[in-house]
Amino acid sequence: MTATLANATLTAADRCDRCGARAYVRVTLSSGGELLFCAHHGREHEEKLRQVAADITDETASLHGADAPSGDQR
Repeated sequence: MTATLANATLTAADRCDRCGARAYVRVTLSSGGELLFCAHHGREHEEKLRQVAADITDETASLHGADAPSGDQR
């Protein structure tokens, strides 16, 4: 069994499930799954995601050079 860190910081290896671009938004679903989105698709689907999410981690502030804490919550 491999253990993973809960809400680990997204890296360049994490890719958007919609388009394959770098992921900046992690959505942990109430059903237990996880989705990753680029900033664009995270914003585009935000309303629907909030309806099914147990947790949303948004790291899009790092795109603007802001010193946001890791795992900044929406």
